[in-house]
Amino acid sequence: MPHTLAPAVAVLAITSLLAAQNSVPAFKAEAVSAVVWDENNLSDLGASSFVDPVTGNAIHRLNHAGIKVNSRTGFERIGMGEAGEVLVFTTTIVNNTDSGISVRQGALGVDGHLAAPLLVVPTKKGLHKNERKEAWELKRLHCFSSGFFPKENFFSLNSSLKTFTVAPDSAITVSFVAKDPRNYSLLCSEEGCHPKGTMRFSVTINTMDFVFIWTGRAVTNCGK
Repeated sequence: MPHTLAPAVAVLAITSLLAAQNSVPAFKAEAVSAVVWDENNLSDLGASSFVDPVTGNAIHRLNHAGIKVNSRTGFERIGMGEAGEVLVFTTTIVNNTDSGISVRQGALGVDGHLAAPLLVVPTKKGLHKNERKEAWELKRLHCFSSGFFPKENFFSLNSSLKTFTVAPDSAITVSFVAKDPRNYSLLCSEEGCHPKGTMRFSVTINTMDFVFIWTGRAVTNCGK
């Protein structure tokens, strides 16, 4: 259900999210309002959910003021002998307006914990020593190397101020990759594994936040 929030409410929500994990640098720019996808009520104009026929991945959509935003998500385990999961949020923004729009990094909250984006790079070659320690190569992330998610544009740890510009009648796809900030976050059964809890992911377009609420059971395993 899309909601337009008053400026004070939107800023309050962002402040609460940042306070949940003070050790993580604040990387979120303030927005003056927000449109929120709510799985409990999709009857209102502009909010919908459907399944990608190719990947079987759920897609959440918000359509507001000539801007269409599709959100997909997935996860993969980090690797043998390493604890934790990597969460991936891929957002496609379609600009159906008469003017260019700016797209900036939003925020990811996982059960009240703020998760900063990882530094994702095509290769570690040429990076400084400190950057190599933080960087994640695309070939290590199966969700991208397999083609499950596109790998052209990323919100990354060292590019929090980066702005993508989308011209009228065009689109862009940008991915946000983060390590799950919780311990023991997977719930497994005979049907497979998925993250527990609730995730709130946002992307800022011009001065508005487009917020998507994902339950763990809807997050697709795109790992090996």
